[in-house]
Amino acid sequence: MSIEQYLTDEQDAKTAEKVLAKLKDMLSSDEPVIYLAIQKRPGVTINPDSIAVSSKRIVFCIPENLGLTTNFITFYWADVKEVSFKEGFLGSKFIIVPQRGENVVIDYIPKVQARKLYQFCNEQMEKYKMIPPGIGSVMQNENLADDYASYIEVKDEVDSFTTAESSQTENDIIQKLQKLKTLFEKQLISQAEYERKKADILSQL
Repeated sequence: MSIEQYLTDEQDAKTAEKVLAKLKDMLSSDEPVIYLAIQKRPGVTINPDSIAVSSKRIVFCIPENLGLTTNFITFYWADVKEVSFKEGFLGSKFIIVPQRGENVVIDYIPKVQARKLYQFCNEQMEKYKMIPPGIGSVMQNENLADDYASYIEVKDEVDSFTTAESSQTENDIIQKLQKLKTLFEKQLISQAEYERKKADILSQL
């Protein structure tokens, strides 16, 4: 992972290299780091906090034990209510407000980095909002990608079911009902959509 692209706003190169190396082992292969902000306290900052924005989440990297360990606080975009920042004389305070739990605040983020953090975070949050309701939280889990494909398949099947031939067998109907129930239990479809599609299927009996 090249670090040059993350040093555009005077980020500390040594800190960036360490943080990006750790993130490389954490993030999935299809999850690029979009931006990295690094704290700059007054005077010499030996072990600064960092904030990384990826396509799937925001990660707060907080050194502990004199920099020997790192505490990673992670929020997927589905879990973020809002982000904000407040500029001060010596830098900015960056704040994330999660859907549940306490706010996370990092002080002394350089002003230009705080502005870009705010920009990139909001861009990713807007992209998440464009995902169909009920699908976004599932897509955060790569192991459920097949379930999403099944949802698309069943959705198409059920939507076209009302035009199917009356010769549809009872076994086929039972299979569709079972698959539809599985999708509802995994929260891939809402209860209203589940009831409507179930009624469509049962109407063919």
